[in-house]
Parts: sequence; C-alpha cells; structure tokens
Amino acid sequence: MSLLKDKVAFVSGAGSGIGRAVAVAYAREGAKVAVSDINNEHGEATVQLIKDAGGEAFFVYADSSKAEDNKKAVDAIVAKYGRLDVACNNAGIGGPAALTGEYPVEGWDKVIAVNLNGVFYACRYQLEQMAKNGGGSIVNMASIHGTVAAPMSAAYTAAKHGVVGLTKNIAAEYGQKNIRCNAVGPGYIHTPLLDDNLDEDSLNAIKGKAAMNRLGKPEEIADLVVFLSSDKSSFTTGSYIIADGGYTAV
Repeated sequence: MSLLKDKVAFVSGAGSGIGRAVAVAYAREGAKVAVSDINNEHGEATVQLIKDAGGEAFFVYADSSKAEDNKKAVDAIVAKYGRLDVACNNAGIGGPAALTGEYPVEGWDKVIAVNLNGVFYACRYQLEQMAKNGGGSIVNMASIHGTVAAPMSAAYTAAKHGVVGLTKNIAAEYGQKNIRCNAVGPGYIHTPLLDDNLDEDSLNAIKGKAAMNRLGKPEEIADLVVFLSSDKSSFTTGSYIIADGGYTAV
C-alpha cells in the first residue's frame, strides 16, 4: 500500500512500543521516516528494521522535553528531505505511582515536561514548518487517560488531558491552513512501558477491564495513526479517537 507515498514523516519515542510500530507502518505506506528517541541504540534499531523491509529512514536524537531538541529535529528533517508532511508525537513516560496529595514534585515536573510540554514543543516547530509546506498532518499520542482518571498517576492523567486540549486548539487555529491535528487515545497496549511498570497480576487485571479481555498490540494503534496521517482522513481534525478494546465503554 502507499497511503503516505512521497511524504516525509517524523515519529518521537520511536525506539520501541507504539512509536516503533508507527514508524514501521509509516515506512510501509511509502513515507520517508525520521525516527527519534533518547535511546540511540533503540532508535537506530528501528531505522534498521525499516531499511531491512525496503523503506527509507534515518535517526535523529531528541529529548522531547527540551524545546531546542524539538527544533533541531525539525531542522534535521528539512535539511535532509526539504519538508515535513506528517508527525506523530508519541514520546511519553508513566511516572511515579502515588496519591495526588503525596505525589513527588520532581515526578510531576518530569511527567509534565515529557508528556505535555514535549508535545507542545514538537507541535510548535512542526506547525511552523508545515505552514511553509502548505499543509500537513499531526497525530498526538494521548491515552484513554485523556478522558478518564488513572488513580495514583495524577501527572499522567493531567498531561494526557492537556494533550487532548492542545490538539483541539491546534485544529481550530490551523484548519484553514491545510494542517490537521488529531489525538489518539490508546488503552492498555502491550509495550515495554507496561512491562516495566506492572507485574503479571496487574496486567491480567487490566486485561479484564477491557470488553475484548486483552491488551492491545502496538500495530493496532499504528494502523489508526496511519489513517489519521493520510488523506483518507482528510475531513478529520480536532478529533480524539480512543482505541482501547472497550475499556472506557462501560
């Protein structure tokens, strides 16, 4: 297939999990992909996966919590390919687990820096470039916790709610400039983020909360991101689309 033929795309947090799946899917659909991560080894491994499958990609190091790194990433993409058409701002962290009244301040600051500020910084420079291109599509990775609580994770919930609001604001501001912006709200997906933070009993409990009684796969989220990034969703902007196996349906 070639839904993104001749497009130049960017994915943050692309060294593993959903980000890697999105980068691979973008390349499969014909895009040239800038793979970004704070882990050089993981990012380069994603690039190699894409190249092994016949796609085109390169790695650009960026700490999404730093405005200057987001600007440098866009500059590197434009220097290599001359434009930026599609972006998936996926990088995120889980943060500490604690009641809000006991939540460590440094943990709050770090989660907000990566999960909310980082999305704003990315969009800030992507929008600037896409306006020069004459259009583009941004997909921000939110979460089901952009609409429902995640007890013991106040910073994560607040940040993801913020991503949804930011996405809607961008859509309202840039709709007449041929730039679309949407958010995806994954439920619990089997990624290293879950494996690193939850034990087997917790994972099984989460599976049971979804109507489909299972965790999602990164590739299932990537397929939705590809749709929102492509012209197949040309009249869709400002949307927040949940993909959670029915977790929030009840």
